[in-house]
Amino acid sequence: MLRSISAEWLKLRHSRIILVLTVLPVISLMIGCANYYFNREALSNGWYSLWTQASLFYGEFFLPILVAICCAFVCRLEHLNRNWHMILTSPVSVGSVFLSKLVIVSLLLLFAQTLFFGLYLLAGNLFSLVAPFPMETLVWTIRGWFACLSISALQLGLSIRMRSFATPIGISLCAVFVGLGMYIAKLGMFFPFSLLTIGMSVLNQDGLSSVQNIMFWTMNTVFIIIFSSLTIRRLKNKDIVSS
Repeated sequence: MLRSISAEWLKLRHSRIILVLTVLPVISLMIGCANYYFNREALSNGWYSLWTQASLFYGEFFLPILVAICCAFVCRLEHLNRNWHMILTSPVSVGSVFLSKLVIVSLLLLFAQTLFFGLYLLAGNLFSLVAPFPMETLVWTIRGWFACLSISALQLGLSIRMRSFATPIGISLCAVFVGLGMYIAKLGMFFPFSLLTIGMSVLNQDGLSSVQNIMFWTMNTVFIIIFSSLTIRRLKNKDIVSS
């Protein structure tokens, strides 16, 4: 497993994925800060108001797309060189191949979340927000990262199956709007993209109840297990189209 992770990490050397991981959080935070700056009279809740503006574009649109890009990217080399069959017939378990890619994606997304949180903290200081810093925002950042893992397990399955780089990203964008509808219908706990909205408190900064909190972590774990199991099973039983 560790060798598979190391191999996946080596593939990222000299790649431009870090640039994407940096640019998208920066752009989304700049949009959010601009909205906050021009509406400061109406947005009077300090750090929380800044969070609503910064996380709205990032958590609802940019981050799900970033997940899809990362998943498509870690499968890109195999599709380009048409060497899926060579990898799957190597002395490494199919589960290790998939899970190593999931681990790499999770680390990339952790970098993006850390960068976003750091930029949010910096923006708050630049705006000279005098209220105490709300530690809930750190919890929301961590929850958002965990919610990304269930989406990653789904998107990795799609990216492994599809040679197209753009198609899984397009599916993710469509799923964003489905997730928004599920959230509005109060069914967000049953759809991975809605769980991201809930986890990062994008649309509602009220704290989750104990039951809701347990359900959030449980449903994400269930989705990760289900999507990972389905993809690993398919890799074992069906060939990947490589031509």
